Amino acid sequence: MMKSSYVEQMKNYREIFWINDSYTGEYNGDLITEDMVRDASDRLKRFAPYILKAFPETAATGGIIESPLKEIPDMKKYLEARYDIEVPGKVYLKCDSHLAVSGSVKARGGIYEILKLAEKIAMDEGLLKEGDDYSIIDSDEFRKVFSGYKVAVGSTGNLGLSIGIISAKLGFDVTVHMSADARQWKKDMLRSKGVTVVEYPDDYQKAVAEGRKAAAADPKCHFVDDESSRDLFCGYAVAAERIRGQFERENIVPSEENPVFVYLPCGVGGAPGGVTYGLKKMFGEHIHCFFAEPTHAPCMTLGLITGEHEKISCRDVGIDGRTNADGLAVGRPSPLVSNIMETLLEGAFTVDDGQLIPLAENLLKLEDIYIEPSACAAFPGIKGVAESEEYREMAAKGTHVFWATGGSMVPEELRFED
Repeated sequence: MMKSSYVEQMKNYREIFWINDSYTGEYNGDLITEDMVRDASDRLKRFAPYILKAFPETAATGGIIESPLKEIPDMKKYLEARYDIEVPGKVYLKCDSHLAVSGSVKARGGIYEILKLAEKIAMDEGLLKEGDDYSIIDSDEFRKVFSGYKVAVGSTGNLGLSIGIISAKLGFDVTVHMSADARQWKKDMLRSKGVTVVEYPDDYQKAVAEGRKAAAADPKCHFVDDESSRDLFCGYAVAAERIRGQFERENIVPSEENPVFVYLPCGVGGAPGGVTYGLKKMFGEHIHCFFAEPTHAPCMTLGLITGEHEKISCRDVGIDGRTNADGLAVGRPSPLVSNIMETLLEGAFTVDDGQLIPLAENLLKLEDIYIEPSACAAFPGIKGVAESEEYREMAAKGTHVFWATGGSMVPEELRFED
C-alpha cells in the first residue's frame, strides 16, 4: 500500500497495520549507545538498597523495580476467537502495569532519571560516593539537601505519577504539569503526596511546553523532557536485560525457529522506544517489535510513515487527538525516539477506542489481571501479524508478548471508565 493511502486511512480514523520499509534491525547512531544503557543498569543496581528501604514493596526483588512475565492462555483463546485467527505459540503479558512504586512502565525511565539526578546532587554536595550503601539517601540529611532543588515534568498521567512519587519521596520540590487528558485520580494521588499539580485545558504538548518554560527560568529546576530525554530512554531500555532472565525461565529463545513478537502501546514514544532499542540490541533479528496507537492519536505511526518524524503532528492532517486512551493521547512524536525507531521498529498499527474496554474486561475476567484500557491497545497487533503476508508463517510458530503499560494503581471503581 502506498504511504499516502495509509495517511488517508488514518485521517478517516481507520485502523491500519503498517510494515516499516525502512527497517534494518540496526541503529548505529550516537543518540543512544549501549554504554549509556549499561550505565543506567549499573546505577539502578547501586540504588537498590535505597529503593528497598524507601519502598518496602520491592522486598521480593531486593530493591529492583521489576514486573513479572505471565503466560495468558485463556486470553489467547479469546483473542483467537475475537479476531478469527490461530495462534499456535504461547502468549505472554509483560506486566509493567504492576511495577512497584508507580504502577506503570514509567516506573522504569521516570524513576531512573530522578535517581540519576539525586546521585549527581548528592555527590556534588559531598554526601555520597559510588561505593557507599545508597540506603543512607533515605534520611533527613539528604531530604534537606534535595529540598533546595526542583523537578518539573509535563505529562498525560503515568509519567507524572512516577516522577512525582519518587521526587517527593527523595525530598525534591516537584511540579507536574498535566494535560486535559490526565485522569483526576492521578492528580489527586500526586497532591496527596505533596506534589504540586498544574492543570491545563489543552493537550499533552501544551503541558510539556509550559513545564519546560517554567523550569528554564530556574537554574535549580530539573525538567524531565518526555519528548527528548536520553535518561528516560535508557531507563526504559534496561527492561531488555531484565526480561532476558524471564525468557530463560520460560524456555523462550528468540530464534528463526521461535521468533518473538512484542506489541507495545505508544504515546510520545519514550517507553516503547527504549524497550525496543534494548530488545533489539539484546536479541537481534529474531525479536520483532510493533507499536500500538489509538486511531485518534497515531503520532509515531504518522511521523514514521511520512518520514517527517516530529515535524508533523496529527492536527496537521486533521486528526483530532481525542482518545480515551489517556496515556497515548499525544499529537506529535518524540524527535529522539522517532529517529531511532526509523530503522529499529518493524511496524505499527492503530486501534479504535471501542476495542479497549472489552479487551480490558476480558483480560480481567479470564486471567484475573487488570490493565488500563489504553494498555490494551497492544492486543489487536496479533491479528495484523497473523494475517500479514510478511509475518504469517513466523507468527504461526512464534511467541507473542504484549507489553502492559499501566493499571495496578487505578481505583477499582474507575477501572472501566469511558
